[in-house]
Amino acid sequence: MNRQAICQQLAEKIKLLKYKEAIPDGLASEVRLLYGTEPHPRTPVMYQPGVIFLFSGHKTGYLNNRVFRYDANEYLLLTVPLPFECETFATPQAPLAGLRINVDLLQLQELVMEIGEDERFRPASSSSGINSATLSDEILCAAERLLDVLEHPLDARILGKQIIREILYHVLMGPRGGALLALISRQTHFSLISRVLRRIESQYTETLSVDQLAAEANMSVSAFHHNFKAVTSTSPLQYIKTFRLHKARMLMLHDGMKASAAALRVGYESASQFSREFKRYFGVTPGEDIARMRLSPGLELPPR
Repeated sequence: MNRQAICQQLAEKIKLLKYKEAIPDGLASEVRLLYGTEPHPRTPVMYQPGVIFLFSGHKTGYLNNRVFRYDANEYLLLTVPLPFECETFATPQAPLAGLRINVDLLQLQELVMEIGEDERFRPASSSSGINSATLSDEILCAAERLLDVLEHPLDARILGKQIIREILYHVLMGPRGGALLALISRQTHFSLISRVLRRIESQYTETLSVDQLAAEANMSVSAFHHNFKAVTSTSPLQYIKTFRLHKARMLMLHDGMKASAAALRVGYESASQFSREFKRYFGVTPGEDIARMRLSPGLELPPR
């Protein structure tokens, strides 16, 4: 069977699994199925660290001056929570179908320790939090087996985590493995900025100054700005503002919060300022955005 036929077969499996909601509880935090039959225009999104594989349809991402496409030939690797803009291309004849695998840092550390000093493991360094790479035959084969075991709860529970580990191994050994390695390497600029991003993620409702965050990274303010932008393609204060807007969006979508309550929850003192900044960033008011997301079948909703 050729590669295109395999991808079509995987897309069909994802459609069926998505319909059955077949991800068992033990893998729900590690694997997410993606399926949709409608295109969606360029819109701001915020993805958590993970690897996204598509077998049908495609997406185009926009990050400042960078434009990247991920499809059945290229997968997307994100190693930090990163806001960017995304456009989805899908139709009933060529649906968007794929899966997302979250990156488990402990599992990643164990893999790197087991690989050790093997001469094959020479990943190129990476300073960006978002990368794309060729979808290899090894990853495609492992993805096929993962979808196979998801059809049977016992197989998924016993075999699923090992197949996810295998996929992570192939990503680590691939052309963008350095981006994963940088995530757990200590005292690299990337890992220090990653630590700051984790602090923002846990304390985004508080007042965080650039001086505080630079001290957290053990950098001067100018060096911190430079390295932060290399990883996220934005400034620290803009990142915090964007992070808050996305968190408020999730509170409104998943918890049914009013815009004013969500604004206060994420750290805004003024609901009117929140609404202005939300519309400037997302292009619509909070109410319009949530209504659109709930009424759009197949739209990839942000997770909790």
